[in-house]
Parts: sequence; C-alpha cells; structure tokens
Amino acid sequence: MKLCVTSWSFPACGLFEAWGVAQALGFRAMDLGLLHGPALDRARITSDPHGAATALSGITPSNLYWLFGHDIIENAVSDPAAAARNEMAFASVCAFAKAAGCPTVFVLPGVSGVGAFDSAAKGLRGLVRVADAHGVQLTVEPHVGGLLASPGTALDMLREVPGLKLALDYAHFVCMGFCQSEIDVLAPHAGHVHMRQARPGALQAKWGEGVLDFTAMVGLLRDVGYDGYLAVEYVHQGYMNTLFDDVLTETIRMRDHLLSCGVVR
Repeated sequence: MKLCVTSWSFPACGLFEAWGVAQALGFRAMDLGLLHGPALDRARITSDPHGAATALSGITPSNLYWLFGHDIIENAVSDPAAAARNEMAFASVCAFAKAAGCPTVFVLPGVSGVGAFDSAAKGLRGLVRVADAHGVQLTVEPHVGGLLASPGTALDMLREVPGLKLALDYAHFVCMGFCQSEIDVLAPHAGHVHMRQARPGALQAKWGEGVLDFTAMVGLLRDVGYDGYLAVEYVHQGYMNTLFDDVLTETIRMRDHLLSCGVVR
C-alpha cells in the first residue's frame, strides 16, 4: 500500500501549489478532482484529454474524483436520462486518466429516490464498460446523504455492477452510526481508500477525538490483498461541518501513523 493525499485538502491553493505542499510533506502522489483551488479544467479534460494529461507537468495522480454535475445533487449517475451523455464524457475522462498514469477514477452514486438504485446500477454498468476499455478502474464512493447509505446497500450495488470497486472511506459510515467491524466487510472490494478520523455524527474528527482504529484497518486491508493507495483526506469545507480542524497537523499525524504501520510513500 502507498501513501497519497487529496488535492482538495488544500482548497486555497492552486493545483501546483497543492502539489508543492504534498511534496514538502513527503507525499509522492496526489488525488485530483474538480473542487476548489486545485481543481482540474473540466472542459479541457473532456475536449482534449491527452493535452490535459500533459499539462499536469510532473504531478503523479493517484486517483481522479469526477463529478458529472457541479455538486452532489447535480451528479447524474442515477439519472437514466443522462446515461448516454455521461458515458460519452467518461470516455474522455478515462482517456485523460490513462494518459496521466492515474490508476483509478471515483464517482458518486447519486442520491435516494424512486428507482434511483436501479438507475444508478445501470449507469455504473455503462461506466465500468468505458473504464475497462481504457484500462482504468472505476470506483464509487458511498457517502453521507448518498444512495449507498449502508455497508449492505454498497454490497448490493457491487453485486449489481460486476467490475465495480469502492472508493472506501470508513469515515462516512462511522458518521452515519456504523461501527468499524460492520464496515470491514467492504475492505475486499476497495479500489481506493480515503483515510481520516471520524466519530458518529462527525464526518471528520481530530486524531484523538475519533473512533477509528487505523492500525487494524491497515492490517485488514493488507490481509485482503489491497495494494493500492491510502489517501489522507482531511478537508476544510462547509460540507458536513468540516471547517474546524487544522488540516496540515491532522494530515501529518495520519501520515506518520500510516508510515508506522508499514505503508510506503
């Protein structure tokens, strides 16, 4: 397993400033996305994926977070009317990821509604076909307020969509009240993993104020054969009241603990 950090952990930075901070902290790869100051150019990725990859100029991407809309509500994976449009755009997204050397892409599943699960499964099956054709692994992140609101529902989606893996973030499930042992059933299905401390009702917590045992988590991921990235994902956002932690300090604490568990840079 290898360490990386999320670019959106440093929302006031530009993309290359965020990469400079990541490198100064000893990270050799960084998750990229469409959020905040370090945001990638959505239009360039969809119109000129190889040029957009070249423009990364030495950044090593560990994962790409792609939104089909501009926020969680607009994200259209569960919208059957958007399926063809999504697949067309996603072909360029995957071409970008492949050219940039980014092994995985993660999307959100959509939000609950009548028929949303079946529509999301159909949409994700189409996206898996596109990703497979480009040699990229598609992952989906269960999240607070989203369609996959329990470990059981996440497993149901994985059964419905062969080839799909998870962008697994224990913090989202812990925030919703699940204990770590209930979430562990998802570890064999991880394609990418986010790492931050949390507790029931709080998506993000300071190191000493959460309930997750990261030593056990890393051990389980190792036991199930996971060999991908562990992305340190402390954020400073209005989303889920995550504005009040020292992101730099918490990132360093998590980095040091994961290194002590044998995770490599």
